[in-house]
Amino acid sequence: MSWSIAEVARMSKVSSRTLRHYDDIGLLPPAGTASNGYRFYEQADLLRLQQILVLRELDLGLSEIRKILDRQENPIRMLQGHHQQLLREQERLGRVAATVARTIDELTSEKGREGMTKINRPENLFEGFDSTRYDAEARENWPQQWEQAKQFTDTLSATDTERMQREQTAAMIRMAEFMAAGVDGGAAAVQAEVDAAYRAICRMWTPTAEAFKNLGQMYVDDARFRSTYEEIAPGLAEYYRDAMATYADAQLG
Repeated sequence: MSWSIAEVARMSKVSSRTLRHYDDIGLLPPAGTASNGYRFYEQADLLRLQQILVLRELDLGLSEIRKILDRQENPIRMLQGHHQQLLREQERLGRVAATVARTIDELTSEKGREGMTKINRPENLFEGFDSTRYDAEARENWPQQWEQAKQFTDTLSATDTERMQREQTAAMIRMAEFMAAGVDGGAAAVQAEVDAAYRAICRMWTPTAEAFKNLGQMYVDDARFRSTYEEIAPGLAEYYRDAMATYADAQLG
């Protein structure tokens, strides 16, 4: 039995455009092409697509996924390996969820009602988070920039890292306030925030105008980055992207 590209797109909720892209890069070639020019897929292709989606859920890049799938011969053994990875990820997310739940409990308790200072152990706020989980993907996709950034971050103390994270969060909140007030992304105050962000990035690597624009677009396109900004304010990722593009054209072009 075979399925058309439209049927596969409907079943998997992966767009036909994405399926064609997977074919173009050799990640998911269809079983064949019908006389009308349309691609069709068979069961083995559907299983491979499932494996691609599983590995995407594990935050692997497409080139790495292709290498993994191409060197695996036994689909059952491959699925068993994916299943174990998913169970580990489920456990990790469970720890993160428990951390958030504990914080909610403390903040809504009698002691917590007086403010954040009543949290018993502040270090518990960050239990379960792993700041290195995207290192492999970054190293694969941007090896030079990753190496430069690593050289910088290796010099930071825990206090330095915590301070930088607080500064970044504060900057995001200021940008959200500008957005809520209807301030144009090209306004001087907004561009000053973007300039500070650019200079912070330059401590690790120096983006060109195109690279800086691409970084802003990634904040929108990558669900992980987008969710970080959306937690501050809906639409903030797009606001950053547009402001960064304006800055790149004016200052880096």
